[in-house]
Amino acid sequence: MMTKKTTLISALDLPELAQALAMVDRIGPQVEWYKVGKQLFTHYGPQVLQELKARKKKVFLDMKYHDIPNTVANAIRSGALIGGDIIDVHAFGGPAMLEAAAQAMKETGARVIAVTVLTSMDQAQLEAVGVHASPQEQVLRLAKLARQAGLSGVVCSALELPLLRKELGEEFLTVVPGIRPAGAAAGDQKRIMTPRQAQEAGADFIVVGRPILAAPDPAEAAAKILQELA
Repeated sequence: MMTKKTTLISALDLPELAQALAMVDRIGPQVEWYKVGKQLFTHYGPQVLQELKARKKKVFLDMKYHDIPNTVANAIRSGALIGGDIIDVHAFGGPAMLEAAAQAMKETGARVIAVTVLTSMDQAQLEAVGVHASPQEQVLRLAKLARQAGLSGVVCSALELPLLRKELGEEFLTVVPGIRPAGAAAGDQKRIMTPRQAQEAGADFIVVGRPILAAPDPAEAAAKILQELA
């Protein structure tokens, strides 16, 4: 069986736009995809995506939209308009919201994926918000909702990948945060894997933040991850 091609997304979880763009320039052409999340986007808005597009980069717009269906659909249309190539919503929004997101996806051409269970959450965290299923059971339930609604895929932990591949097939897109190279600190992530383990489990994309951003040489750190995936 051939190993799946897995693409690295570097997370731009930084407070300043100039700092983020300097990081992109430092890492160079070896990384094509970048995640823009709430911290940077809330401060600088569409300018972040404009700067990345000027550098010929692709963008995972990580807003985790979770609202009434019409609001989420319009947010996706706006996110695609400013350059989001992959945009995420939160699967906890339910079937009607996911279906509205899927319709907006068809109109825009951006890929829309659903966050299942945050990688910072474990069994105790789920219990605290009234979810009595295991993380694995909850991820599968929400992933099935996303597929039934017509979305491109999900954000999930690498630990759930084998189950999702078995139940939902190889074509359903998987974007996997919580990736930590061997020896890296886990930070606030609870359910983690190395890049190679995630690839072997079937990840389409892996998202790596602090192990690149906080490295003495971010370009070298990214290169090592890419070598591991190669």
